[in-house]
Formats: sequence, structure tokens, C-alpha cells
Amino acid sequence: MAPPPLLLLQDITLTIGGKPLLEGAELSVSQGERTCLVGRNGSGKSTLLKIAAGLIEKDGGTRFFQPDATVRYLPQEPDLSGFATVLAYVEAGLGPGDEPYRCQYLLNELGMTGEEDPAHLSGGEARRAALARVLAPEPDLIFLDEPTNHLDLPAIEWLETELASLRSALVLISHDRRFLQNLSRTTVWLDRGRTKKLDRGFGEFEAWRDKLLEEEEIQRHKLDRLIVNEEHWVRHGVSARRKRNMGRMARLSDLRSERRDARKSVGDVKITVSEGRTSGKLVLEAESVSKSYGERAIVKDFSLRLLRGDRLGIVGQNGAGKTTLLNLMTGVLEPDSGTIRLGANLEMATLDQSRKTLKEDWTLKDALTKSGGDYVEINGEKKHVIGYMKDFLFAPEQARTPISRLSGGERGRLMLARAMSLPSNFLVLDEPTNDLDLETLDLLQEMITDYKGTVIVVSHDRDFLDRVATSVIVAEGEGKWIEYAGGYSDMVTQRGHGVSASAPPAPKAKNANQQNRGSGGGAKKEKLSFKHKHALETLPGRIAEMQAKRDLLLAKLAEPSLYANDRVTFDKTSALLAEAEKKIATWEQEWLELEMLREELEG
Repeated sequence: MAPPPLLLLQDITLTIGGKPLLEGAELSVSQGERTCLVGRNGSGKSTLLKIAAGLIEKDGGTRFFQPDATVRYLPQEPDLSGFATVLAYVEAGLGPGDEPYRCQYLLNELGMTGEEDPAHLSGGEARRAALARVLAPEPDLIFLDEPTNHLDLPAIEWLETELASLRSALVLISHDRRFLQNLSRTTVWLDRGRTKKLDRGFGEFEAWRDKLLEEEEIQRHKLDRLIVNEEHWVRHGVSARRKRNMGRMARLSDLRSERRDARKSVGDVKITVSEGRTSGKLVLEAESVSKSYGERAIVKDFSLRLLRGDRLGIVGQNGAGKTTLLNLMTGVLEPDSGTIRLGANLEMATLDQSRKTLKEDWTLKDALTKSGGDYVEINGEKKHVIGYMKDFLFAPEQARTPISRLSGGERGRLMLARAMSLPSNFLVLDEPTNDLDLETLDLLQEMITDYKGTVIVVSHDRDFLDRVATSVIVAEGEGKWIEYAGGYSDMVTQRGHGVSASAPPAPKAKNANQQNRGSGGGAKKEKLSFKHKHALETLPGRIAEMQAKRDLLLAKLAEPSLYANDRVTFDKTSALLAEAEKKIATWEQEWLELEMLREELEG
């Protein structure tokens, strides 16, 4: 008999502002299950997750949660107010019996010390702190709402590895396809207020969804034909028999009601780019370009030749200088040395990830028409602004909605609509996938693939880069950037590792002048970072603890009757043993490398 689920939602209903948002939604999560919750922007995914976490009260339906189970919830916008340090915020999320060392360990893994002031964190830093708070207790069930937002590629790949190593059950909401493919084993689709479940990971979701929609369209067509047949009988059969068949009239009324109430799928975004005249064959040429801020080299001796039709991706960790490189390549910034040459007949359209070009007091119509008129010009043809709004899933009544009242997803679609309406043969897209749902991402990818001009895109979305990029430039550190042919996966194959896997640079030997500086002419030694020092101190204890767990698992597997009497427990214990062995090996290797680094710095 299967154990009861940790969480069970049945027939959940919720109405917001007089409009039904959830109409019979369901969700079931068992121990160790990995579920992704997918659906269009505005479909109610975050709301359903909050109901599951007990943060929002439903209008109807039932919610069951195992009384002794522990749960943690990651919101899209974490609140760190009221805490003196980030470490204090993370430690406040621990429960009785939880290991305090994990708070500092996770913060270090995420590139933070714990001493940061929560009032002065960036969006990415706040997200990292919230992740540490959620993961530190290793709860039975974790709800994650857009966990990769504001994270760079190294942090995303680290998070994937960390989540995969946990025994916790997961419910994920994300627009990062690769993230969902790598972690999910079950997919729940929230569509028009109801949920449908696929007992497979996200990798098989889209084919399954398309099949369901196709079947739904066939049923709608059959219903239309039934209505036509019944209406024909009403017009001709009744008068011929001089007597109304009341049962058949009632059937016609029911069919019409069913057709009228048929739940139609939400419309798709229609992205059409306004293409300008053809550019020259050479779009951009950079020769030995360098740019520094103070003593820090952002770009060093960089060369590139970009031709018409190329689609170039730029990747790297936050702070590597991706936006600086982009501004150099497009002529916004002057290099310290080297030359940038732009080709002939370039008409550039840009999408800025900060969305600073959107003024808060603008209405949606103002942002699209620019001149305040009623029409948008696409490829030389005028289109009414309301029709253009509908192409990007905006309702006509939103025309006079101020920008300040738009959601993140709506602002993302608006920036796309503005960029696509400008005549161009050179698209520059800085994080265009932020806040876009999967369907809109599909159409954006198709548009870029079909675009006849040249595209440069900065993105942390690995799947997106695989689908659109013909080459990828990667930050290698110390201002060095290297171009690899193909998408992100091709780059990983050629490079041997992803963005997160690059080894830390070896400490450089100091020259004689540097060694003689300092008080008394003595050498000023480099020291281990706080993160490395803490890891050296805590790793032996963590290894010993994991070895003790491994010994218990080995003793359990040594029981002669376990395999024959309880195969499920045997398989589960074997999996836990393999996981423990993997962690021990990883931590021992990490300790050895850090100890060698310490001896080198001190010796």
C-alpha cells in the first residue's frame, strides 16, 4: 500500500475581483516527488502554490497536509526586513533539530558571507539569501516560485545540483526549461483554472499538451456540427411534423450552452518583427578591444567578426561584464584601446533588461505608439494599436493602464512589442526571457530564428541559447572572452564544462617589487577567503557525519532478509547509500584542494 501523500489539494476554487481564477484545481505531492507546475502567466500558478503552502485561504475545496511534515516556501519577492544580517535571516528559518552549520555553508556556496546588510541587497543577493533559508533545514517539502530569477548561470547550475542531492519533495514554478527538465519527474499543467497531471518530467510535457489541445479542438468541432444538425431539425423537422419535440429542443439548448461555456484556450502571442533594409555583409568588427574600470579589466584584447545573419549569445556570471561588452560592441561605450567598426546600413533595435526606457506615468498605448497616435507601423503597414496590443495578449481595456500597474510579465511583453515595432536589421536583446512564459518564449525563439538580420542576445537561459544562437561568447575571467561555435550545450562540449565549472585562478606569484612592499619590507601574504576558510573548518565534520550515515546504511543492507522481504526499502537504502558515497567523495576532494591551496599560500 502506497504511503499517504505529504500534500493533497482537491477541487480548489478561488475567485479574485469577481473573476474565477481556480475552478477545481488539484495537486498531490508524495514523499521525495519532484513536480513542476506550469501554465501561462496569470493562470494562477503562484496563487495555487501559496494555497498549498497555507499562505492564502481558498474559497472552496479541501487541503490536506501531513501534520508532522516540514515545509518551506520560496516567494518571488522575499522579505528580509527586520534582520540585522543575512545570516540572521537564514538562521531564523531553522526548526528544532536543524543543523545551524548549513546556513553558513549554503551562503558561502552562493557567494555570500552572511554579514551583508539585508537593507542593501540587490535582487539577486536577496534571492540567494532566501534560497539558503529555504534549503538549510532540508524540509520534507519545498515550494519554489521562480527560484532562478535574478540568478546567473553558475548559481543556477549549483542550485540544480543542490536540489538534486536533497531528499525533500519539490514543487517548482519556473520558466527555465532546462532547469525543469533536469529536476522534474511529474508535471502539473494549470490551464484555465483546472489542472491536468502528467506522470513524467517536463521534457515530455509540451508534446503531451499539444496533443490534449488538438483533441480539445476536435471535440469543439464535433460540438459545432451537432449544433448545426439540431438547428436544421428545428427549422425543418418541427414544421413538417406540426408538433414540437420538446426533448430535442431542450437538447439544442444544452448544446448551445455547452458551446457558449466551452473553455477556450488563451490566445497566443503573435510576434512580428518590423524588418528594415538589408545591412551590409559585415555587421561588426572588433580588434584587440580592451576596457577597464580602475585596476579591474572587464574586456581584454577582445576580437570578433560578426556577419549578417549571425545570432550571437553572450554568457557569464553576474558581474563578469556582459552588459559592458554589449555596450562596447554596439558603440554605446568607447574602448580604452582597440577599435570597433560597425557595418553599413545598420538599423538597431534594443531591448534593455532594466526596462529604463519605460516611464512609469506612460500608458500602455503611449509606450507602443510613441507619438501618441492610434497606429503602430509594422513593415511599412499601419496597424491599430488595439490590434497590436492583442498580438501580445493585452486586453483592449488595458490601453490606458499606466506602466506602473503592469506585472513583470506584462512589462516583458511590452518591451518586446516596442522593440519589434521598430524597423531593424540588428536586434540587441539583453535578458529578453525575463518574466516570459513558455509559450511566449517559443514564439520569441521562432521570431529570432526566422529573422533575416543579425541578433546579439545576453541570456542565462541555456535552452533558449541552444535554440537560437549560432555561436556563444563566454567570460573566462580577468577580462578574457572566448567565442565558441553553436549554442550553450555545444560550448560546454568544446570547453569541457559549463560557466560554473571553471576552476578558481591559481594565486599569482608576486614580483620582487611587490614582495618588498609593506611594513618592514616583508612580503605581504595572500590569505584564504572567508568562504574557503570556513569550508576547511567544517568539511571534516560534515564528512565524518556522512560517513556515520553511510555505515548505518551499510549495516541495514547487510541484513540477510531485507532484499527478500522488503525490496522497496532495499532499493531506497541502496539509493541513499550511493548518494552518501557521492557526497563523501565530493567533500573529500574539495577539502584536499583547499588544503593544498592553504599550504601554497602559507608556504
